Amino acid sequence: MLNFTNHISKSIVTAGFLLALVAMANAQVFLSDAGTNHRNRFPLVDVREATAIYYDTADFTAVKTSARLFAEDVERVSGMSVAVGPVTGKMAKNMVLVGSLGQNGLIDRLVEEKKMTVDSIVGAWERYTIQLVINPFPGVSKALVVAGSDRRGTAYGLFSISEAIGVSPWYWWADVPVKKRDRLYLDVKPFTAPAPTVKYRGIFINDEDWGLLPWAKHTFDPERKDIGPKTYAKVFELLLRLKANYLCPAMHEASGAFNKYPENKLVADSFGIVMGSVHPEPLLFNNASEWDKKTMGEWNYMTNKEGILRVLDKRVKENAPYENVYTLALRGLHDRAMTGNYTLEQRVKLVGQALKDQRTILQKYIDKPIEEIPQAFTPYKEVLDLYLAGLELPDDVILVWPDDNYGYMKQLSNEKERKRSGGSGVYYHASYLGIPHDYLWLSSTPPALMYEELHKAYRTGADRLWLLNAGDIKSCEFPVTLFLAMAYDLTQFNFDNVPDFQAHWWSAMYGQHYFDEFREISREYHRLAFARKPEFMGWGYQWNTFKQGRERPTDTDFSFVNYGEAEKRIADYHRIGKKAERLLNEVSPEERPSFFQLVYYPVKGAELMNKKWLTAQQQRLFLAQGRSEANLLKDKVKHYYDTLYTISYEYNDLLESKWKRIMSLKQGVVASYFELPKLDSLKVPVQPAMALFVEGQEPLKGVSSYHHLPAFSKFFSNKKYVVDVFNTGGGSFDWQLEVSADWITVSKAQGTVVYGDRVAVGVDWERVPVGEKVSGYIRFTSGDITEHVLVSVFNPELPAITDVRGHFVEDNGVIAIPGADFHRKRETEDIKMYLIDNLGVEDRCVMIGDPVAKVRNPRDDQSPGVAYDFYTFHHGPVDVYTYVLPVFPLNSDRDFGFHEQHTSQTRYAVCIDDGPVALPSSSAPEYTQTWADNVLRNAAVNKSTLYIDKPGKHTLHIKCGDPGMVIQKIVLDFGGLKKSYLGPSMTKVE
Repeated sequence: MLNFTNHISKSIVTAGFLLALVAMANAQVFLSDAGTNHRNRFPLVDVREATAIYYDTADFTAVKTSARLFAEDVERVSGMSVAVGPVTGKMAKNMVLVGSLGQNGLIDRLVEEKKMTVDSIVGAWERYTIQLVINPFPGVSKALVVAGSDRRGTAYGLFSISEAIGVSPWYWWADVPVKKRDRLYLDVKPFTAPAPTVKYRGIFINDEDWGLLPWAKHTFDPERKDIGPKTYAKVFELLLRLKANYLCPAMHEASGAFNKYPENKLVADSFGIVMGSVHPEPLLFNNASEWDKKTMGEWNYMTNKEGILRVLDKRVKENAPYENVYTLALRGLHDRAMTGNYTLEQRVKLVGQALKDQRTILQKYIDKPIEEIPQAFTPYKEVLDLYLAGLELPDDVILVWPDDNYGYMKQLSNEKERKRSGGSGVYYHASYLGIPHDYLWLSSTPPALMYEELHKAYRTGADRLWLLNAGDIKSCEFPVTLFLAMAYDLTQFNFDNVPDFQAHWWSAMYGQHYFDEFREISREYHRLAFARKPEFMGWGYQWNTFKQGRERPTDTDFSFVNYGEAEKRIADYHRIGKKAERLLNEVSPEERPSFFQLVYYPVKGAELMNKKWLTAQQQRLFLAQGRSEANLLKDKVKHYYDTLYTISYEYNDLLESKWKRIMSLKQGVVASYFELPKLDSLKVPVQPAMALFVEGQEPLKGVSSYHHLPAFSKFFSNKKYVVDVFNTGGGSFDWQLEVSADWITVSKAQGTVVYGDRVAVGVDWERVPVGEKVSGYIRFTSGDITEHVLVSVFNPELPAITDVRGHFVEDNGVIAIPGADFHRKRETEDIKMYLIDNLGVEDRCVMIGDPVAKVRNPRDDQSPGVAYDFYTFHHGPVDVYTYVLPVFPLNSDRDFGFHEQHTSQTRYAVCIDDGPVALPSSSAPEYTQTWADNVLRNAAVNKSTLYIDKPGKHTLHIKCGDPGMVIQKIVLDFGGLKKSYLGPSMTKVE
């Protein structure tokens, strides 16, 4: 079982370990310096010659393919050509011997002579051993032996050495450069790889005609004009290098189906890749592009069963000689629901019969018991309803659970399903087209979220098949790497190390001296995108408009008025964008193309997308305020728009246009978020004139006729608020200010304005009078214009700061609490609290309990959970907003363990002191508006109205109902909550 822990020993958290985490299972083969010879040192290439690489002609084609690729890797590093092939004469003094057990006579001979031990991998799935044998054969000094339990295990062993000598799995797909060495010496210790965590591990190419297909068609394979054998060969090689074994190919109408070209399956077999098809494609048949209504009739199992079975029969007959996982399915054409006016009962019966018919075809052409033929069934979208309604699924079929397309597993195996002989798997998304909004451009799923959901799936038995929707592959390089690394060896990951996986991945490519900067960039990139993906910054509902798929962009919910959140988001993106730009100019010319693709473009692209939409929103605000700067911002928006297109063209032009057409800004049905925002211009009066903007004051007409800043509180003495002095006309003006009291501090007292000046206002707490109603004002003047800004101070004699230090204290009518910053926790043997870093709106969360533990009664006084101490100056009703990860119930048959009516929603308890208990939920039915809002913001924000009997110290409790609830943030609103997206910042007295 997976070690579910938030702690790892210091001996593990080392650069060496994390490098090994990036290049899985290479721990026993290291580059060695040239020098004094020793027993474990193997000269792969020395000054005189390179060693020879030998395989057996009787071995699998995939082994020979891998051996040739490994020889090319050695040449990439050393520049020296390496002999590769079967032994035909005298063997080299130093040799690399590669092969599968039982398929390589020389390896079998070494085993028989007890010169190497392979007992632990005999008959295993995809395991390998690497051993250095001294004097293995007459005339041979040393043999570096890579022996696999099967063809893929052998390949993984070879490619682990490739990584050790400096060849990244992404050397071609992301142009990661290879460091040249004229000598290659390896320090080899006997090593046997563990069995993979998941049996079938792979990706689904979800190309929808705006990335991979145009690139393959026009750039990489113009002769074929399609995603054909040439392209798939590169995909298969990448998968093998990433220790994957499974591919579901592109399925959309624009591209030719995988089986349209007979060579494709031959190429797959030459790499040892297992072929599959996604959830709507029965028995490897691509109904989106292969079904011809004119010649085949309707895709309707009720009326054209024989026609459908005819094409499925032909497909299995042609593909049966190869290794496949066969999808059992019956949906409509092209990822749509089944057509026809059938009742739920009729649909269940129809699909059940279709699955039986498909298994009959498998038995017809594959000479194995049906239970030994790999089969998978994915209850995706409406099919889950059929499954839950009683669809009979054969016990030996892999039950592949899908996420909700936004990274949250909809359902996992219950106790009964965990006993199925077929086991279960997951279908996860790093890219998606559909309701409520596409995200196809940049990959930004946080590593901590991916781990949180996938390790939960694994612990409920999902170890048979993991499939990642990887879009066009390009831009999904990192999630593909992380997903497949976890699928290969999940035990190497935990909540402590997964947030820095990307920083270590980059450091392994571009240098460990950049690690700290990579860590900041990657963590900030995922933190910012977690709050709102770059693709969602247009803010309109993409699929919920009268013109289907046409997003109508609007202002965002990030506020330029309250809590400084919009400006802070711009500043945070600007900071990491500038850092990525600087590093792009620092890395070597050889590293620059790769760095551009993997680091610079996603970071800079996200920055520009956010700046474009947020600056457009700010421009509209300035327009309403009459600021002459509005026209300047309009030009800025155009600059961000143009720059985004410029760097996208630069991406496509890299390496003499190697990637031309791969990066498109026309993704989705109509990707309006890529467009230039529609902005008006301001007709600026000739004469300058002063006006003010005051932080926290909404520009609502009829609400207030005077300016006032949020109240200053002695409990947050470092806080400052801003006043903008701006021009509503042309030219410039001079301004000055006066304060009514010496305790009011300002960053500047006068200036000359063309567009605007900003004044930071604070309080000198050594001079301010004691009291709850201290007030003053600032008078701004320019010519005959005078404006006053009221300043309020809350400086009560009691409580003293020392009395509430460490508590969350009310500030301007709100209390804001990061979920991970609890004061106490109550744990039981099965319910512990786990901190999750680099996840959530506050960048750190707390998970209440192991997700697979038994459901608790959240009303129980002794229920485990967390407690937060706070201090308020009010009593009465209070609205408590809890921000939680929008996770679904663990499975369809949760054991409550107490007398309670079954509910399909998750629950947790919220209460103040020993008062009434509210029971909000993290989940909402898929495709409801609540679910759509939750996944777009990666948070279910639940309002619970509770009661406080008197001012003073109190405790907020969040208690366990469904274990695995992830608490991001809590906001208590006493009437002061302002409009914003993320809510107020923390109000803890330090």
